[in-house]
Amino acid sequence: MSIPDSRNEKQMSDDKSDIEVGVLTSRSSTAEPGLALAAAQAVEHVPDGGREAWTVVLGACLALFASAGMVNTYGAFQDYYEATLLPSSSSSTISLIGSLQIFFLYFVGTLSGRVFDAYGTRVMIPLGTAICVFSLMMVSLCKKDQVYQVFLSHGVLFGLGIALLFNPAVAVLGHWFRKRRALAIGFTTGGSASGGVILPILLERLIPAVGFGWAVRILAFVLLGCLAVSCLTIRTRLPLSGHISFRTAIDFGGFKDPRYALASLGAFLLFYGFFIPYFYIQIYGNFRGVPPHIAKYLLAIMNATNVPSRILPGYVADKVGPLNVFIPAAAICSVLLLGLWLPAHNTASIVAFAALYGLFSGAFVSLLPTYVASISPREKLGARLGSVYMVVAVASLVGTPTAGALLNVTDERHFRNLIIFCGILSVAGTAVMTLAGMVGSNGVQQKLRALFHCSKPAPEDTKQ
Repeated sequence: MSIPDSRNEKQMSDDKSDIEVGVLTSRSSTAEPGLALAAAQAVEHVPDGGREAWTVVLGACLALFASAGMVNTYGAFQDYYEATLLPSSSSSTISLIGSLQIFFLYFVGTLSGRVFDAYGTRVMIPLGTAICVFSLMMVSLCKKDQVYQVFLSHGVLFGLGIALLFNPAVAVLGHWFRKRRALAIGFTTGGSASGGVILPILLERLIPAVGFGWAVRILAFVLLGCLAVSCLTIRTRLPLSGHISFRTAIDFGGFKDPRYALASLGAFLLFYGFFIPYFYIQIYGNFRGVPPHIAKYLLAIMNATNVPSRILPGYVADKVGPLNVFIPAAAICSVLLLGLWLPAHNTASIVAFAALYGLFSGAFVSLLPTYVASISPREKLGARLGSVYMVVAVASLVGTPTAGALLNVTDERHFRNLIIFCGILSVAGTAVMTLAGMVGSNGVQQKLRALFHCSKPAPEDTKQ
């Protein structure tokens, strides 16, 4: 059963154009009137293709390959840290290192969007490149059982670096694309999933050959090459505001809208458990006796099938509405967690879960901002996205450490508890997102408005 959208497809398309013009002119008008006019005129002549525009897409794709792609690779690091580098540390502590990267990606990324509005990419992309490469060099020097060294270098420092790369690389696409923006974003976000396929395989192959230290250094040089191309190709086209304002970075007033409040709660529940399979699938495979030559590729399989789920759902959502794709994908993930991962005890079922969960879970990332945009006023879109990403940041920060605490002993009972916990979060998040869609339907909105107006005092009563 589909969830009815409060607006039809044409309205949503028109609203997207209005949002683009409104956001650009509101950012520019605070600087000077001429800049606002230039921004409005620039929006009217979006290239939507051409060599220069697609070169920017290439640079953005490589930036996400190196930033979010490394986040998607953390499951391989988690496995190595638990077994070799940090054997005295708990699974919860080690997973906190990876969750810090995700937290900074969403939390600092929201604030870095304001820096992008003011100064574009000329500062953040080179700075993020330097921080990411330097942090990985520091990771390669970490000593055994010195968890604070890994925490600071791989968690905090690397997390800050990727936060400076991710948001500008995605935001700059709005300068070059309008009608084909979904396609451009799809190719760009495909870079993060591709990084999650290639980088863990590279790491797994290099560690036995050259050791962990040089394996991480080689990864750092690979990232340096990718990000050097990003520094040369990512550039802005539209006028910039020239000043930074963080006052409009978030909008807590949006939580008065029941659709937005429910979507934020649903996002919190879903992202609380979203990364748990990505962090623990390789450890689970080793626990179940999956052959090593297959177990070390489980994370890569999950990320490989994640590539189409970043691109195709957006295309379908343009036709039927974002929630009508988001909710079925979330429901399927719930079934996979409780119906396939929980009873998966052999190699075939574990590989099947990794492939299918990667295929459907990517819709969470690509469609959440699409739905938020569809229910937000154009002048508050950036702040509404900032607010929901703050919620996602907190959920991502605590989700995998909670899973690690449930798995303080790697045995049958503790793994079962972890999987059930993850599945319940997915079911609850899916239910809340379904409720958000029901509240957003025309019939429910009319009933709520009627109820609200009936509860108001009559006009003559207010004059007494």
